[in-house]
Amino acid sequence: MVDPPAGDTWVRCTRDPLAPGEAASWAVTPSCGGLVLFMGTVRDHAEGRPGVTEVAYEAYEEQVEPALWAVATEARRRWPELGRLVLQHRIGPLAVGEASVLVVATAPHRPEAFVAGRFLIDAIKRTVPIWKRESWAGGVDWGSCAEELTTPDAVPSPPRWPAHDHGPHHADDPHHTDGARHERAGTVSRDQAGIGAEARSGRGH
Repeated sequence: MVDPPAGDTWVRCTRDPLAPGEAASWAVTPSCGGLVLFMGTVRDHAEGRPGVTEVAYEAYEEQVEPALWAVATEARRRWPELGRLVLQHRIGPLAVGEASVLVVATAPHRPEAFVAGRFLIDAIKRTVPIWKRESWAGGVDWGSCAEELTTPDAVPSPPRWPAHDHGPHHADDPHHTDGARHERAGTVSRDQAGIGAEARSGRGH
């Protein structure tokens, strides 16, 4: 296990395997009820390139962690309520199925955690100087989806969830008490109609 930082932002450029469980555990704090984790893995194909067997990530290593810090700083500027953030990227050769990038965003509420997590991965892709070289059945070449690098402040914010969209599980939320009651009533009526067994067993989800 790599020792996490003393602060609330953990950035890392590494040749070692990423550890999403450790990152998520570190990111949990008493003040944040929302945690969003995104992990990108190497897939077995790319556009026009079936049979990908390996991806090698190359970077200006001394520039990667400062660029990751810049992304985290911009995220905190846009959403000051954010808690702990994780931005990690692997470099070197990776096999299909291995994790290449990991982000974690935490916030007191779900909407900010989701929108910040989406911003983090989008900004990493568009601002951090890392490139990939793909090996596939037809040869070896640079990734075809590379785009010109920009700065974090130029990356647009993703759409934000409604401020009070806490979902049906928050039955004690005064904004959603009626909705939760209607959902429970609907479940009872389905059971009474004899078609609630699937929902009770979990298969309906």
